[in-house]
Amino acid sequence: MQNRNAHGRLSGHALTNFIATISATGGLLFGYDTGIISSALLQLRNQFHLDTLGAEIVTSAIILGALIGCLGAGSISDRIGRRRTVMIAAALFLLGTVVVSSAQSVAVLIIARLILGLAIGAASQIVPIYIAEVSPPERRGRLVVGFQLAVVFGITSSFVTGYLLRDSSWRLMFGIGMLPALILFVGMAFLPNSPRWLALNGQIEEARAVLRRVRLSDEAADRELEEIIENHDVQAPWSELAKPWVRPALTASVGIALLCQFTGINAVMYYAPTIFADAGFGQDSALLTSVAVGVGMVFATVFGGWAVDTWGRRTLLLRMLPGAVVALAVLGTTFAMHLTGGIGAWITVAAVMAYTIFNTGSLSVAIWLVGAEVYPLSCRGKGMSLVAGSHWGADLLISLTTLSLVQMLGAGWTFWLFAGVNAFAFWFVLRYVPETKGQSLEELERRLRNGTFAPVDRAVARSEARAR
Repeated sequence: MQNRNAHGRLSGHALTNFIATISATGGLLFGYDTGIISSALLQLRNQFHLDTLGAEIVTSAIILGALIGCLGAGSISDRIGRRRTVMIAAALFLLGTVVVSSAQSVAVLIIARLILGLAIGAASQIVPIYIAEVSPPERRGRLVVGFQLAVVFGITSSFVTGYLLRDSSWRLMFGIGMLPALILFVGMAFLPNSPRWLALNGQIEEARAVLRRVRLSDEAADRELEEIIENHDVQAPWSELAKPWVRPALTASVGIALLCQFTGINAVMYYAPTIFADAGFGQDSALLTSVAVGVGMVFATVFGGWAVDTWGRRTLLLRMLPGAVVALAVLGTTFAMHLTGGIGAWITVAAVMAYTIFNTGSLSVAIWLVGAEVYPLSCRGKGMSLVAGSHWGADLLISLTTLSLVQMLGAGWTFWLFAGVNAFAFWFVLRYVPETKGQSLEELERRLRNGTFAPVDRAVARSEARAR
């Protein structure tokens, strides 16, 4: 039995790592396709004679597509399975990349970006769920965070690619995305279905077979399957998400999704070159400094992937968010006092880097992980659709209003406003976000049902117990 378990441990970990790696390619495409437009747009403006409105429409089409894609993917994944839904997203990535790379008109560009958005939205909704439902509780955090790591690596790759190909064709910038899309599509064809989706659809022996492939032993797999069956329920309608017992999960996950955007990370990422140029750096230097921001995001996400399973999800958020508040307060001060050039420019760079690390290493790490963990199996797909929809809706709002905020309030007050939102995020996590480290998805569902899910609910339960 000892040798058999040792073999099972090796193959189980190897398979879950392979599943997480192939699935996370969807995150790589997510990051690359959203980030590359910032470099490609410089050439697109000239070739297609885009005015400001045209550039905004071409840029925003991908966000609108993502919003539609994530809301539709939940029902599709519940019906045909997580794996097949990821394959559909991969096919859309391929189609969108081919169309955008060969576009001869603005209309085709917009349609292609919309298709890529559908793929990104579907991937952001379903890939974290698929990884979470296959992973063991003790490794679920770092494996799901691998998706976010792939996203920030894709963003950084787009910054580097845009800089290196700044004198080449924009078609090549977009076309590079075909390779990871093909890897995702072919790789998913060889991966197993989610055991929890199989069990939910009555395919118990198929679920057992998958669990035995990805767990340390057959006994561990069988115990987990019994727990899944014990909590087994039919697919629930959208209205289930509004029921009081599910509401704490909705509050925690959607709250993190909204705050991930409203705390300003994408605003800083989108406009980092502009921020650095205003601080006194030349255009090329500003672009290179933006690459440094992307590298900082990668390292912060790697750290977060370690911390979510070592410190815990909630603890990570509470330890990192105060650093983001301080960094934004400093950034706002440098702009309010017009400290550009010389030492002021380097303080600005340090503040942007610090904010990026503290925010990316906390909220950006937690958004897809917490969303994939907290919902009951019967409405997990639909719940994650709302998480992804909240993320993309807030992203669209932030991308459309950041420059207006800077013009209306000034850069200093804008960054102070973001600092205040980060402080609010700390309070929100303290009150509404539970610790999910090391707990099975079924344990978290039981906490929802017995009313001890959110920290505030558990505090009330303890007070009532002492009173009795």
